[in-house]
Amino acid sequence: MKELMLGNKAVARGLYEAGCKVISSYPGTPSTEITEEAAAYKEVYCEWAPNEKVALEVAHGATLGGVRAACAMKHVGLNVAADPLFTISYQGLNAGLVVCVADDPGMHSSQNEQDSRHYAIAAKLPMLEPSDSEESRVFSKKAFEMSEKFNTPVLLKMVTRVSHSQSIVDTEERIEPAQVPYVKDPTKVMMTLNSRNAHVRVEQRTKDLIEYAENCEFNRVEMGKDTSVGIITDSTSYQYAKEVLGEDACILKLGLINPLPEKLIKDFAAKVDKVVVLEELDPIIENHCKQLGIKVSGKDTFPICGEFSQNLVRECLGMEVPAHMSIDENLPARPPVMCAGCPHRGIFYILKKKKCMVYGDIGCYTLGAVAPLNAMDLNVCMGASCSGLHGFNKAMGEAGESNSVGVIGDSTFIHSGMTGITDISYNMSNSTVIILDNSITGMTGHQQNPTTGKNLRGEPAGKVDLEALCKALGFNRVRVVDPYDLKAVEEAVTEELAAKEPSIIISRRPCVMIKGTVHKPPISVDEDKCVGCKQCMSIGCPAIAVKDKKAHIDPTLCIGCKVCSQMCKFGAI
Repeated sequence: MKELMLGNKAVARGLYEAGCKVISSYPGTPSTEITEEAAAYKEVYCEWAPNEKVALEVAHGATLGGVRAACAMKHVGLNVAADPLFTISYQGLNAGLVVCVADDPGMHSSQNEQDSRHYAIAAKLPMLEPSDSEESRVFSKKAFEMSEKFNTPVLLKMVTRVSHSQSIVDTEERIEPAQVPYVKDPTKVMMTLNSRNAHVRVEQRTKDLIEYAENCEFNRVEMGKDTSVGIITDSTSYQYAKEVLGEDACILKLGLINPLPEKLIKDFAAKVDKVVVLEELDPIIENHCKQLGIKVSGKDTFPICGEFSQNLVRECLGMEVPAHMSIDENLPARPPVMCAGCPHRGIFYILKKKKCMVYGDIGCYTLGAVAPLNAMDLNVCMGASCSGLHGFNKAMGEAGESNSVGVIGDSTFIHSGMTGITDISYNMSNSTVIILDNSITGMTGHQQNPTTGKNLRGEPAGKVDLEALCKALGFNRVRVVDPYDLKAVEEAVTEELAAKEPSIIISRRPCVMIKGTVHKPPISVDEDKCVGCKQCMSIGCPAIAVKDKKAHIDPTLCIGCKVCSQMCKFGAI
């Protein structure tokens, strides 16, 4: 049956059709919908894991139990999962394993722009890369066959434009492979001798996969009439090439992106006058071609940063860019802001007021760095706010300890913060960490996590007690504050920074966007008392504006948190 599907939904459909039984993931844009869509199939057990490393280990464990399994993550999540990934490559499986990783060229929702193809090369794993939704479905499905044929995990690489665009998918029925019996195998214990032997097997597998790549269904040559230029391309770049050059173009479309074929590429190059490699981010295909002795043009013409587009391809190929509409006016920038009533706003207001060094983390609270709050100094990766703060204070001593905090969300804390605060408590670091507990995984679209008491499907689940956990990890000073109460927040921050031992502040207030949340009535401004000082504007709440030199609160946006009223010295709000 034909159906219009998002790329991520098509991946989920392919996993389902292949008889996948277990999917464990951690949400991360642009990969999140893969697992959310898969959860709609009752035949597939789906879960949110605490982090990507755990997710991959769960999926691998399921394959050892004899069923097909998968996990999904974004590109930086693959960094977290890299440790088991490299060893599983050696160890092998008992049933098929697909690891879905979604890259983000252009960094629409990411802190870096890394190219996951490097992981496929480094871990010596096959990687498939679809260019539309139908290929996403088919490649996800076929990946299991490849996984079992070569006894290896298969990486499925998505990118934002494929994950979040829609095209026609031709669905098929689900197959149910028989569960493979578990048999003890001492060679799977990755100790020195076994690992050495496994490495030999991996290298042979790579040779077998290269041979497979020469004639596999994932790579295809489209020979058009115009042989003056041959395009070697992959993923969304293939779509741009087709749209720009049309049916007369000669294109080698690569779907198996690692390992890359050799003879196929050489034969294609011999049929055209000039070879151009069209690929986003790093010159993986280009360098492979050069290693084969083929003269190609690539990153000498096309940018290494950001996403491509049809017009960019035209321009880089020296073609005329068609006339198109442009906005000549200099429109004002509209930076992202926290939602009206966001519980994180009060915390950052106080931290800015106290001129604290704020080591941030990855979540919607990263918006604490943008104007007008400007309250976050830096961020690195999931959990770095805890361990990074510890290092900062060990370097700075009293100057840092008395004026620096780490901030981390509840989901991010479970993901990677626990080990960081354990380092703080174990080494008696005089550091203060603020856990921003908004009762949901906010940035990726409101997924449950181990602190919410609900699982992926919204069913009751085990719930982590953050206070008890922090105390169990060695903290004597653990306190909870309501971020809407600015006085209480300031007192808590002041006292914990002054304390001469490790401390935790839990800022607890549910995200205002959680479905079913009941808000208080909106508040208003007494224009007779308002002097137009704009102090209420300093928190960057989108519900507050200035009209006729007076503060104005939009009743359709205000949720009655009253943070702004606590800031008004004139009692106007």
